[in-house]
Amino acid sequence: MKKENEGLIKQFTGIQEELLPQVKLENNFYKEEISLVAGVDLAYWENDTKHYGTCCIVVVDYHTMKVVEKVHSYGEITVPYIPGFLAFRELPLIIEAAKKLKSSPTVYMFDGNGYLHYRHMGIATHASFFLKKPTIGVAKSYLKIKEQDFTMPKQEAGAFTDIIIDEEVYGRALRTTKGVKPIFVSCGNEIDLATSTEVVMNFINNESRLPIPVRLADLETHKVRKELKDNL
Repeated sequence: MKKENEGLIKQFTGIQEELLPQVKLENNFYKEEISLVAGVDLAYWENDTKHYGTCCIVVVDYHTMKVVEKVHSYGEITVPYIPGFLAFRELPLIIEAAKKLKSSPTVYMFDGNGYLHYRHMGIATHASFFLKKPTIGVAKSYLKIKEQDFTMPKQEAGAFTDIIIDEEVYGRALRTTKGVKPIFVSCGNEIDLATSTEVVMNFINNESRLPIPVRLADLETHKVRKELKDNL
């Protein structure tokens, strides 16, 4: 840990601890109401020693799988990368991009963690307080907490194992497609883990182990980053 980050870590930890009691791992909606799901992802680059980022949000119809809307934001990143506090680095761009949406997503799905986090405050959870919508965390790699490994799910689509640390469920390892590595799903806020898993599986096709909104947001960040790097 860099000494100059000690003050930020103390400040950020305090904010996370203040928000945590407000997290609700239960649905604040009826599942039949899900109509639009937004995928959120960010990408970064450097230019003349400065750090820049772009946030892309892709809204997809829950039933038809068609893209309804795409928006993005970009800007200089001034908060350093500190493990466990990624939200403070990413939130300004996420909020700016979300303000551009004309549609109103029922749920936001993040390329990152939610409750599966050292202090239960991954980007999906933290962002929910600004987006005012249910959120889901979908991570491609496993965040090991307290040296706790996960149990590999069975080799079948939809198989999962819960990630339990100190007798508490943090999230689950979900195998979305037979023969591929699992992804790691966790509640963000205002949604339960069963519904989070159901929403993720609804968006799985034969093109990727990732749900469509997250995969499209990821692809969009690479495209937008290239355009911005070439023009800034």
